[in-house]
Amino acid sequence: MRDFGAGLGYLFKGQRWVARHGRWWAFGMIPALITLVGYVAVMTALIVWSGDIADWATPFADGWGSPWQGLVRDAVSVAVVGSGGLLALVTFTAVTLLVGQPFYESLCEKVDESEGSAPAKPEVPLWRELLVSARDSLAVLLRVAAFGVVLFLCGFIPVVGQTVVPAIGICVSGYFLTVELSAVALQRRGFAQKERLRMLRRRLPLAVGFGAALVLLFLVPFLTVLAMPGAVAGATLLARDLAPVEEPGEEDGGTDEDDAPGTPDAPGTPDGQDTPDAFRKS
Repeated sequence: MRDFGAGLGYLFKGQRWVARHGRWWAFGMIPALITLVGYVAVMTALIVWSGDIADWATPFADGWGSPWQGLVRDAVSVAVVGSGGLLALVTFTAVTLLVGQPFYESLCEKVDESEGSAPAKPEVPLWRELLVSARDSLAVLLRVAAFGVVLFLCGFIPVVGQTVVPAIGICVSGYFLTVELSAVALQRRGFAQKERLRMLRRRLPLAVGFGAALVLLFLVPFLTVLAMPGAVAGATLLARDLAPVEEPGEEDGGTDEDDAPGTPDAPGTPDGQDTPDAFRKS
């Protein structure tokens, strides 16, 4: 339960971070705005052409009389628009992250720098980052679809299907949303998708606590645009907890003094002078 609360806390920390860095908040909204405009255009076209799609999909109803032909084709039109809206809702975050890869890479880097102990920038071409992100997003969407089918079937169970199943659905969606949002920060730390999934499964309440609240928030597309920069910032802060970056010298506790002249290999040092005892013994 404490991890669940900590995950929720990272959501608020991320929003506070972008509130303190207004320029980065505006910068981080650009990919979500681009994606939103694209989705609105597609949904508008789908609504306009839904009647023609229904006519094409139901040739068997051409000879039907009123009102049955109209009822069937209206139902198909509603199903087409509804399916398109559901697909847009499910894929919006993944597409936004793909479109915004360069933007969110810069945002993650800035969050890391502001908090200290930032990882080194990966030496990977942009085209390869986009390819890896697209592949990973597709893998996540397939997992979400598999869970969705199971939860859909469980939804027919009386009482449980109307109470427990929706709550589980939000938690599952929240977990995978955290996987998507933390991908940029964890990729910068050198973790492949399988390692990221394993890492987040070990801290499942933390991942669900962060993502489940965002799932509810992201049900409103406009709020998705406003909250996306803070969500990425919060996911970066969460990634710092999961995979902290050690400062140089932290691992062995050494300092630059360990490499100071005085060893036998140090140039300009007379043999046998200022040499540690470990080197004097044969």
